[in-house]
Formats: sequence, structure tokens, C-alpha cells
Amino acid sequence: MNNQKSFLKRIASIGAVLFLITGSVFAQTTTSGDAKQLWQLLDYVAVDYSGAVADGVIISEAEYAEMLDFTENAGKFLQSLPEHASKPNIAEKIAELRAAVLRKEASIEVTRLAHQANASLITAYPFPVAPRTVPDLARGQALYAAQCATCHGVNGNGDGPLAENLEPKPIAFTDPERARTRSLMALYQVISQGVEGTSMVSFKALPEEDRWALAFYIGTLSYDESMREQGKHIWNSEEQIKGLFADVNLLTTITEAALAKTIQESDARSVTAYLRSRPGVVETNKPVGLALARLRLAESLAAARAGDRNLATRLSLSAYLDGFEPLEPIVNTRNGSLLIAVETAMLTYRSAVSQGTIEQAEAAAVQLEQLFVQVDGLMQEAKADPTTTFVGALTILLREGIEALLIVIGMITFLKKTDRPEVLRHVHRGWISALLAGVLTWVVATYLIGISGANREVTEGIGSVLAAVVLLSVGLWMHQKSSAGKWQDYLKEKLSMAVSQRSAWALFALAFIAVYREVFETVLFYSALAADGNSGALIAGFFTALLLLVVIAWVLLRTSARMPLGTFFSVTSILVVVLAVVLIGKGVSALQEAGWIGVTLITIPRVEWLGLYPTLETFASQAIVALIALGGFGWAWFKTRGSTIKN
Repeated sequence: MNNQKSFLKRIASIGAVLFLITGSVFAQTTTSGDAKQLWQLLDYVAVDYSGAVADGVIISEAEYAEMLDFTENAGKFLQSLPEHASKPNIAEKIAELRAAVLRKEASIEVTRLAHQANASLITAYPFPVAPRTVPDLARGQALYAAQCATCHGVNGNGDGPLAENLEPKPIAFTDPERARTRSLMALYQVISQGVEGTSMVSFKALPEEDRWALAFYIGTLSYDESMREQGKHIWNSEEQIKGLFADVNLLTTITEAALAKTIQESDARSVTAYLRSRPGVVETNKPVGLALARLRLAESLAAARAGDRNLATRLSLSAYLDGFEPLEPIVNTRNGSLLIAVETAMLTYRSAVSQGTIEQAEAAAVQLEQLFVQVDGLMQEAKADPTTTFVGALTILLREGIEALLIVIGMITFLKKTDRPEVLRHVHRGWISALLAGVLTWVVATYLIGISGANREVTEGIGSVLAAVVLLSVGLWMHQKSSAGKWQDYLKEKLSMAVSQRSAWALFALAFIAVYREVFETVLFYSALAADGNSGALIAGFFTALLLLVVIAWVLLRTSARMPLGTFFSVTSILVVVLAVVLIGKGVSALQEAGWIGVTLITIPRVEWLGLYPTLETFASQAIVALIALGGFGWAWFKTRGSTIKN
């Protein structure tokens, strides 16, 4: 018994490890700084090559030497990036670009090759290419006057008071030829990173929103008011042009020259002038809901047909998380079977895309469109009647609350039976903190920012997996003790020294996670129900469910308090292991929806309250947890039986 670890210390160890793992996962980013720097190098070549070579002749030795240096370094930067299926293709494009520079090709060809390489780079190693909020151009103008005008001039002509003594000379932002090939993203990158070998230093110390505001303002300096007015007229009268700008991402990455390949040259200049000065109109034009889901699905299917599985998968995730997922609570309260049908079809589509089976992907896309038509009809119907809202509010809170109750009450009962009031307060602090965090989540989601579908699924997924692993350990430990006998002696000798500050806070963490994951889900569903306007029915459903949960909690506490300690441990160990199996299934399913785990469909029933979903990954995770539990229970029985025989 001397080397046997206590229950609470096991929880602490597991909790610490899992929180470290979770922290490391969140700390990872989809791209490295090298990817951004490589993008900047390639874009710099695309924009500045015209100042080095004209008609196959070098017109600036210094500029041409820089182009050679940048294209050589581009290959080196690429090698430092993680391995990816598209990496050889990007390397080939960079090699073609360098060869074109060596041959002194026309600038239009070099620009095309550089942009082609950058497009492949962002697809393989994605990083944010747009501001999180609409930039404030007035702020950008003030920053320009304070930080940039001394070199680039008040109007951006490259004639500031310090320009005379600088070599190379500052860029003239009013130069129309240079401006038509430079994107806002390129300006942002130069502002953030600076340009080595020039007087352009990094402004990384500025907040991100200030750097974007500065980039947008600088991006307007080569255009005049008449261009902006003409662009406004075109934007308001041409729906086809509006359709090109699905979000701010395209506005920040597209150049005037690239836009001119889609619409007339003069229109491209005017539209670029208008949108850079009024970026908010693109946000207003952004498709949402089913419109966005349909758009992303069409883009995904196009990428799949072109053989780009990675892009197709990313776009299919966006179709669900950014398009359909925000509608999920409303659809669930009005037609739960339709919600399940859409989610299953989405999984089928993603599975087909990841396996490269285009025919199956096309069939799944057709099925999704048919389901979207039904969802459209559902959303266009009159708002839900008060009875539907009441039932929805009642069942949502009951469903989410009972899971949390089972875990928290099990912890409370255990600590009461073992006479550990000083640790019990940590459990109470845990679930109370979770409720307060839920209120904060509601405030944030309602009044400050929207919680994205990906963040929601990741939060639910990690919380569920974390709770499942801890509960599995708890269940195995409790079952072992339920068969060991001599309970009071064990508790007096061992448990009194088992509770450290670390393990007590581990109990706090478990109580917090168990409750917050349920509160988080409830907040998002209630936010959707509130949109129907039946606030009275919503409040009535909430308080009715709350009253029922209080009654259930009282019954559970009374029942468990009367149980003999050994029986309590035996029953509770089975219950928490079952909960672990359910939660691991739900957690893996949520991480699948967030795109963190792949999808392999199998033919089994879907039973959400059991955490059972028709995918190999969720089923396998549940099977593994169940097998570990059965193995642990069997080992405890074997040891107990052996001890009985010896006695």
C-alpha cells in the first residue's frame, strides 16, 4: 500500500498533464513566421521586379540583385516550413519564378509566377490575411502622418523631408503602376516586418488593428475621389461584382491587376479605389447562414474536382462551421431530425472529399442542397410558437444540466462520506465559477463578439475529452476500492494525507470543466431561442428546468447519502465510467466537426445522448475507453478473488 497513489493525486497528475497538452495544442498555429516572411518575399518580387528589368534589359543593377537574392532566399525559407503534400509543388513554382528572373522575363510573367506561388503557399500553410474588425481609415491617416510622412511624403509621393538622404529611395505610394500590383496584405506585411537592407523598419510594436488601418490608408493614396465615386456607382449597380467579394479576405489579398482579369480594367481601378476607402461595405455584403454554406460548398466541390483535397476540406469545414452551424440551435428546436440529416450529410461529404472520391462528394453535395432547401423553408416560417420555445428551453437545460449534476454530486457525496469539508469547498468553487463563466460567455456572445463555430466545437470537444479521461481514472480507482474492504481503516490511514493543495485544485478544475461545457452549450442554444422573441416562454422554460434540476439534485444527494460506502463506490464507479464513454464520443465528434480529427463513416445508429455517432473515430474512442474500463474492473475482481482465496 505504500507505493499506491491516492485517488486525488491521480486526478491532479492527469489534470496537470491534460491541461499542459491542451495548452500546447492551443499554442500551435497553422503556419509559422517563415510562411509569412516567404509570402512577403514573393510578393515583393511581384511588385518590384518592374523596377529592375524592362524589355529584357536590367534598368537597375541594385534592384535586380535584390530580385535574385529574394528568389534564392524564397527557396531556403520554404525548406524551413513543415512537410506538406503541396510543398514540392510550391518549390517547383518558386524555381520557375527564379528561372524567369534569371532570364529577365517580362514583369507581367514574373508577377504571375510570384502570385501563383503565393496562392499555393497560403493554401498549404494558411495564416490570417485580413483584419478581425473593419479598419479605421481615419486612424490610419493619423498614423501615416506621425510615422510615415517624413520619408514617404504627406501625400505619399516618396518626397518626405528625409527622403533625399535615403538609399534606396522611399516608395511612392501614388505610383499607379506599382499600386496596381500591390495588395493590402502585402502592405500590412511590409509594415509589420519591415524590409531588410532599406530604411523601412518594422512597426511590429503597433497593435495589429493599427497596422491594418495604416495598410488600408496607404492603399488609397494612388486613387482620387472621382475614382472612388465611380467605384461606388459600379458597386451599387453590379451584383456580379458584389458576388466576387464574399469577405474581407479577398479585398486584402486581391490586387487591382488581378481584378482586371475578371472585370474591365477601368472598372477594376474604380472598384478597388472605392472598396479600399470603404471596407465596411464588403462586410455588409458578406453572405451568412445558408448562403455562405452554399458558397463554401460550391468552392469546396470545385477544389475537390481540381484535385486540391486540403483546400476542399477546409472549405467544407467553413461551409458547416461558418455557414450552417450558427443556425443549428434554431433548426434543432424546430426539427431535430432535419438537423441530424444535415450533420450526417456534411460528414458524408467531408469523408468523400478527404478520400478523393469525387462522385460520392458530388452526390453528398446534391443531398445537402436538398436538405438546405428544407432548412430554408424552416427558417422562413413564422417564429416558433411559445409552446415550442418553452419545451426547447426546458429540454435543453435539463439535458445539459443532468450530465453536470451526475459528476458534481458524485464528487460532493464522496467528499462528504470521507469527511473532507476543506476539499469540498473547492468543488463548490468549481461549479459556481463555471456558472459565472457561463454568464460572461452569454454577455460576450450577445453584446461583444460572436463565438465562431470552430471555437464552440473545439471548446466542447476538448472539455469533453478532458472530463472523459479524468472520469475514467476516477471510475477505475473507485471500483478498485469498492472491492478492497476495510473502508474506514483505509480512509483514516491514507486519505488524510492524500489531499494536497494541487489535488484540491484538480477537483476544482474537474467541477469547472464538467459544468462549464454544459453551460457553454446551453448559452448558445438559449441565444438562438431568444431570436424567436418568445421571452416569456423562454424564461418559464428556464425556471421550470431549474426547479426540476434542484429536485433531481436533492433526490440524488439523499439517495447517495444513505448508501453504504462500499455500495456507493461500486455504483458510482460504474456510473462515472459510463459517463466517460459518453463524453469521449461527444468530444471526438465535436473535434471532428471542428476539423481537428478526420471522418470515416460507418453504418451504426446515431444516439446522441449515448455519445454514439456513425463514424469510426468516435466509435473506436468509445470502444477503447470501454475496454480500458472493463480491463480495470476485471483486474480489480481478479485481485479481490485472489485475496479471498488466500484468506
